[in-house]
Amino acid sequence: MTSTTDPAPARTADARVDAHLAVHLVRLGDDALVLGQRLCQWITRAPTIEEDLALSNIALDLVGQARTLLTFAGRVDGTGRGEDDFAFARTDREFTNTLLTELPNGDFATTIARQLAYTHYAVLYYEALGGCADPELAAFGQRAASEVAFHRLHADTWTERMGLGTPESGRRMQRGLDEVWPYIAELFDEDDVSRHLCAAGIVPSPAPLRPLWERRTSEIVTRAGLTVPAPRWQARGGRAGLHTEEFASLVAEMQSVHRQFPGGTW
Repeated sequence: MTSTTDPAPARTADARVDAHLAVHLVRLGDDALVLGQRLCQWITRAPTIEEDLALSNIALDLVGQARTLLTFAGRVDGTGRGEDDFAFARTDREFTNTLLTELPNGDFATTIARQLAYTHYAVLYYEALGGCADPELAAFGQRAASEVAFHRLHADTWTERMGLGTPESGRRMQRGLDEVWPYIAELFDEDDVSRHLCAAGIVPSPAPLRPLWERRTSEIVTRAGLTVPAPRWQARGGRAGLHTEEFASLVAEMQSVHRQFPGGTW
């Protein structure tokens, strides 16, 4: 990841809007980057060669989305930071991804459950972003929604395949859903940043998307012969830099080459 994009001035007359937009872009970029890194851990470890390739390609799409979003954020906030600065020069507490995206892979069923939850959200959000007034954001949203739609199909297909497969595959898929569902709420949370941007007409709010997300994911889970989880607790904190115990090691793994060869190019 190497960016040569020159810093650009603020995009609007309202510096506070630009500051909030930069935060929002980093959040989206961190979600994609961290989930992509998690999926990379399946390389050479997936159940089949086909799935090794599929998960690798999904990870590449996510990292590509992260590169665009993080570079965009560096232009909007006026710092001129590039994708490498965001990815490799921050501590784990400075990342603002949702906890869902950093969850350990677990077994294949748990990874698919995480993919099911994230991809249905991401398609809905990027489709909404594709209708925003900013042409650059809108173009990104449309492209990202198209990419993630294929990721969603992959997750839907495997959820049904495992749910309707053997008793063991169904048990594992249900367990994966139960592990993942407590981390859903953070995807749709609103705060001052999202409310300010929504009020200014810059980006859509994720909150109104949750009912449709619930309907679509419930249809897949039910069709797979599984039960939609009803968690008694909801995990939050990732947006504020409060992460799971395993996250620091994921960041260290992602940044290991950069730490060993700071400033290196290749």
